[in-house]
Order: sequence, then C-alpha cells, then structure tokens
Amino acid sequence: MASALAALGLIGNALAWGVSWWPFRQLQGLGVHPLWSTALVYLVALLCLTVLHPAAWRALRQFPALWVLLVAAGLTNVGFNWAVTVGDVVRVVLLFYLMPAWVVVLAWPILGEKPTPASLGRLALALTGVVIVLKTPHSPWPWPHTAVDALALMGGFCFALTNVMLRKLNQLPATVGMLAMFCGGALMATLAALLGQTQGLVNALPPVSPTWLTWVGGMSLLFLAGNFGLQYGAARLSASVGSVIMLSEVVFASTSAVLLDAGTLTPRILVGGACILLAALLSAASFTPTPEPVKGR
Repeated sequence: MASALAALGLIGNALAWGVSWWPFRQLQGLGVHPLWSTALVYLVALLCLTVLHPAAWRALRQFPALWVLLVAAGLTNVGFNWAVTVGDVVRVVLLFYLMPAWVVVLAWPILGEKPTPASLGRLALALTGVVIVLKTPHSPWPWPHTAVDALALMGGFCFALTNVMLRKLNQLPATVGMLAMFCGGALMATLAALLGQTQGLVNALPPVSPTWLTWVGGMSLLFLAGNFGLQYGAARLSASVGSVIMLSEVVFASTSAVLLDAGTLTPRILVGGACILLAALLSAASFTPTPEPVKGR
C-alpha cells in the first residue's frame, strides 16, 4: 500500500508538470507573461514554505553551494516555463528531457563520477535523438534555430545541474533544498522578466485582476501539491523506479498538447523522441536502488 501511494505521489507530480503548460498559456492570454507567472507562483510557494519552516533560511548563509542550486533551479523554470508556453509542447518537453545526458557531463566535475562506457553510450543515444528532433526540413544544420529550442535545452541542462547539486547536498533537510529551489524560481524569473522588459521581449504585469490572481493561486497550490507528492514518493521508492515514473511527465505533456492542439507528433519527432526517452530509461535502469535526494524544480 505504501509503495502504491508513493508511486501515485510521483505520478501526481509528473501530471502537475506535464499539464502546467496549459495554465501558463491561460495566464499569457490574460496578459501575464510566463516569466511573471513563474515569479508570482514561486513567490507564493516560497511564502508558504517560509511560514512552515522559517529556520530553513539560515542554511543559505551556512552552505554557499545552495546558491548554485538556487540559480540552477531558477533557470530551469525560466527555460522550461517560457518555452512550453510559447512553443510546440511536444518538441519542448523532448528537448528538456535530454537532462539525463547532461547529468553524465556534470556529475564528473561536481561529484567526481567519471563517465563509464555505458553512460557515454547513453549520452550518444540521447544526442542522436536531439539531432533528429532539431533537424527540420528548413534548417541546414541540427542546431537550435529558434529561441524556444534554446530555452528548452537550457532548461534541461539547468535541471540536470539542479539534480546533481541536490545529490551533492543530500545531507541537508529536504525543506532546505525546497526553499532554495522556490527562491530560485521566484528570483531568477523576476530578474529575467525585468531584463526582458528592457529588451522589449517581456510585457509589464497587467493591472491586478481577480481572474489572473486566481490562476496564480491555483498554480501555486498545484506545484506545492506536486512537490509534496515528489517528496513523499522519492523517499519511499528506489531511484530507478522513481526515475521511470517521472518520465510519465512526457506522456502527460505530449498527450494533453496533441489533444488540445498545442503540439505535433511527426515521424521525425517520434524517432528522435524515442532515442531521448530510451536513453533516459537506460539511465534510470543503471541506478542502484539506494536512497537519493529528492528531485524537483
């Protein structure tokens, strides 16, 4: 029974993130740019966590590495939330889930985990998938040719860095990591929004409206509930099982996007996506069933 509830917790988190593109787009339709939405959603979540665990703030002064986690988690949200709001959801999610390949690159200098031949093979498989996804009939080279592609890849890289830093800081209480990630989401999204405004890329916040404030409040509750499910599930299931369940986010995002006409599944996307997901599944299967730090955004 406990395992089933833990699995449901992880599935709930994957569902929350898999369909998050839709409320972000509703807010954009109300004039709230996804960067401002992200900043407000995480500010509300941060305030809730501060009320529940005010002592967690002391850790930011005691452990400078938490600032790396803060920036990485914040940029993860900047890249993913912006890209999934304005781009093809299926394409964005697949490029974002190159994350396990980036972990191979980052774990060596940060954690001292030297890549094995098997991990390099998975990296090559994932990169092959990315090349297939990026190579459109109109692009001479398989390179990010739109800002959306670049945001999705940046978000996935920062998500990998977030996970590596969580493993490095795995002796700290989970609430400390959550506070750093929520703070990063609010801070980095705000800074990116302000910078984007100066460049004419981001519109200013519209006048306060009960409609968009309700959406922001609802998303804050959604992400808090999803993070709670993540905390509960990841603490009770092996890393390999948890990682595979987390990949259901791709299914939720792709299915909802196709049904709501926000994404397409071309043969090229299917083949490239299959390579990326296979690499992720092989990465999950290679984990030993020992407790790992909770992964989150």
